[in-house]
Amino acid sequence: MSCAGTVEKLIQVDIAENALKNAVKCEIPTISVVADEEFLPFKEDTFDLVVSSLSLRWVNDLPRALKEIQQVLKPDGVFVGAMFGGDALYELRCSLQLAELEGEGGFAPHVSPFTAVSDLGHLLSRAGFNTLTVDTDEIQVNSPGLFEVMEDLQGMGESNCSWNRKPLLHRDTVLAAAAIYQERYGNSDGSVPATFQIFYMIGWKFHESQARPAQRGSATVSFGDLAKIDGLLSRGKK
Repeated sequence: MSCAGTVEKLIQVDIAENALKNAVKCEIPTISVVADEEFLPFKEDTFDLVVSSLSLRWVNDLPRALKEIQQVLKPDGVFVGAMFGGDALYELRCSLQLAELEGEGGFAPHVSPFTAVSDLGHLLSRAGFNTLTVDTDEIQVNSPGLFEVMEDLQGMGESNCSWNRKPLLHRDTVLAAAAIYQERYGNSDGSVPATFQIFYMIGWKFHESQARPAQRGSATVSFGDLAKIDGLLSRGKK
């Protein structure tokens, strides 16, 4: 990035070559690299900014991937990311589990696992990032039924990728799950909601110019004095 803040070069990285071929074209000079997020083929201190949009959920080793991102950033470089996590698709997951428990006496995961927001800050810190920001948002999408939800997920590339996943889902179980989905979560108009919880994260690579917390015990004001602040302000106005 230049001093003016404009992007001079964009490097797109994805493990799927077709995803790079279908990327939206832009005016910025762009280089496409097929690579695994866990083994980034770049030298340390290369980039001013790394952005990840909804891809980190698919890595096998999330701590390693975050460490790789931290290493390729320049000092004072920033990582901005977003990923599905937490309670995403809880309606679908619960419906499938209840249907399998009732019809087959047990259940297997049919949606890839999600990271908990309580773990994300720790993982970023352990990877070497500081001045962290983690936020969550929920987006609810309404569909005609369970089958349409599953079809949309397949179109998004959000199918189950667990290595020990169940090879097939019985027809009777899917029909039962669709009925449970509608009964437990259905809207008044007959549609069903699919909730996507998204985690947003920002982390900076350390640089001497960054603000640091004051030394422990160096405060000149006690938290106990905050209760007196109204009186001090009123006295100052007189």
